[in-house]
Amino acid sequence: MVLRSEPTARQTRLAVELRRLRDAAGLTAREAATLLGVSAAQISQIESALTGVSEKRLRRLAANYCCSDDELIDALVTMATDRTRGWWEEYRELLPTPFLDIAELEHHATYRRDVEFLFVPGLLQTPEYARAAFSSRVPELPKDELDLRVRHRMGRKAIITGTDPTPYEAIIHEAALRIRLSDRAASRAQLFRVMELSEAEHVTVRVVPFDLDGFGGAWGPMMLAGGAVPKLDTAVRDAPHGTGFIDSEAQLGVFRTLFHRVEAASLDPARSRDFVLKLAKEL
Repeated sequence: MVLRSEPTARQTRLAVELRRLRDAAGLTAREAATLLGVSAAQISQIESALTGVSEKRLRRLAANYCCSDDELIDALVTMATDRTRGWWEEYRELLPTPFLDIAELEHHATYRRDVEFLFVPGLLQTPEYARAAFSSRVPELPKDELDLRVRHRMGRKAIITGTDPTPYEAIIHEAALRIRLSDRAASRAQLFRVMELSEAEHVTVRVVPFDLDGFGGAWGPMMLAGGAVPKLDTAVRDAPHGTGFIDSEAQLGVFRTLFHRVEAASLDPARSRDFVLKLAKEL
């Protein structure tokens, strides 16, 4: 079997979960290999996402690991056997891998949540706003890559504008709504776009105003994507060295708590729409 040269984040997550199941069972890779009748190297390759795993083999592994969580096992089987080649694949080797991984993560998510303090969330951005955001990068991007990034970001919006939309909630700080990445007209258009998208039943937009007392924030922007079961949820954080995908249960618990803390501190959806409208009229 040909080994993968660059596993996707989804393939890596499957491998991590299989390793966790084995660890929970108290088995070494060699012991697991003996139970399955394969080599320890094959178990290592599966747990490194270098090779895939069939449904039959995955269910045998789960049984040998004494896993009785049928919903989790079924979700892992779906991850292992899904051969979806999404729209994002056209950008492979053209954009950094995390761009593709985020698009794939969103495509399979059961819900999406964002918290943003300095930028309007990507799923709510207009092309002009996205272009201005990417143009601020240092060093500057070549025009062809800038165009690709904008087009890719617009493609991601299909999860909330398509025929089978994903439930989405965005919490945006007032600062992000006031900062003008481009000119006044583009900023006004972006605010009206936020309002337009917030009218959809599956989209919730909340605003955190400047004049809120005692707001401690959420340690920076964050993204949450729901898995088929809560154990497969993923948090995403951007850092200077790259995008981080967080999947440990302890850390996911922290991010869920932070999100609900910010949510509780924000304006309700109706007041948030009024707030965005007021800002738009000021421009």
